[in-house]
Amino acid sequence: MALNRLLQLSSLLRSAVTLTLRRNIGMSAVLFNRAKDLDPVQKLFLDKIRDYNTKSKASGGIVDAGAGYQKNVSEEITKLQRLYGGGDLTKFPEFKFQEPKFDEAPK
Repeated sequence: MALNRLLQLSSLLRSAVTLTLRRNIGMSAVLFNRAKDLDPVQKLFLDKIRDYNTKSKASGGIVDAGAGYQKNVSEEITKLQRLYGGGDLTKFPEFKFQEPKFDEAPK
């Protein structure tokens, strides 16, 4: 009887310790990953994104867009202007809605 009670207590203690260790190891793994340097592939990816961002700000638009790209864009804008009746296609259209006039019903 005493041996059975001891085994039950040890299994309860073992499960509590296991749960606590699992939680602590999980949290420490997250904190450890934040603390250490990035993976080389992640670092390269972030460096390329930052490089593209600086080039994009310097050029004021798409990076490494040559004359061919600008020609294609202007041709497409011309096509769309012909299709949809002109206007400035580089800005968002302004909508003007008129309030409907409601007539009061005679009583």
